[in-house]
Amino acid sequence: MIRETPGSKDLRPFQARVYRAVIFDMDGTLLDTIGDIADSMNAALEQMGFPGHPMGRYLDFVGEGMEVLVRKALPDAHRTTETMAAAVASMRAEYSVRWSRTSKAFDGVAEMLDGLAARGVRMSILSNKLDAFAKVMAEALLPRWRFFEVRGLTPECPKKPDPAGALLCAGSMDVSPAKCIFVGDSTIDMETAVRAGMEPCGVLWGYQDRQRLLAGGAHLLMDNPRDLLGYFPG
Repeated sequence: MIRETPGSKDLRPFQARVYRAVIFDMDGTLLDTIGDIADSMNAALEQMGFPGHPMGRYLDFVGEGMEVLVRKALPDAHRTTETMAAAVASMRAEYSVRWSRTSKAFDGVAEMLDGLAARGVRMSILSNKLDAFAKVMAEALLPRWRFFEVRGLTPECPKKPDPAGALLCAGSMDVSPAKCIFVGDSTIDMETAVRAGMEPCGVLWGYQDRQRLLAGGAHLLMDNPRDLLGYFPG
């Protein structure tokens, strides 16, 4: 029997589940950041004499960290070590002044976070951005909510899909991985959840489609942020 709740879809046979915490991806899950990312990368490419890309192309470039974004954005013939290093530095400089021009929470995210907070659900954020920058963005764009952890890349928290960061977040929240839903918009997020022993929940308002989320291992799919509240009864 396949269980469906309003707006969300549970893709496994029904069984009673009790969840206590949520770990969120940041870009494409909580925050719509693609416009500022595309604008910054195109400015960096222009400075180096390379053509830019339409914003839609960046939906396939993001999710695996800045180095992968830069490599995908550069022309194939120019993905040398030296050019990559220069392009990453330029992208970081451009993004540091453009990151908040249009970026904002997706519709429904505020209501979702309010509902989770009211239910006492523990929440953390795990991003493939640099750690300091992930913290700055959460503070500026999600200031109303308390997150046990906001983690980005550090030596102890390598890039997703390595599960180390997710497990650090669960430990900080004092929650076993099995009682934690990992919410994200990419195959990388779903793979992270699976490797960490968490519930992989894919969002359909983000930057990747249903088929890619399923291929990554999604057990749950949500059409609307408020659908998550159904897994945490009041």
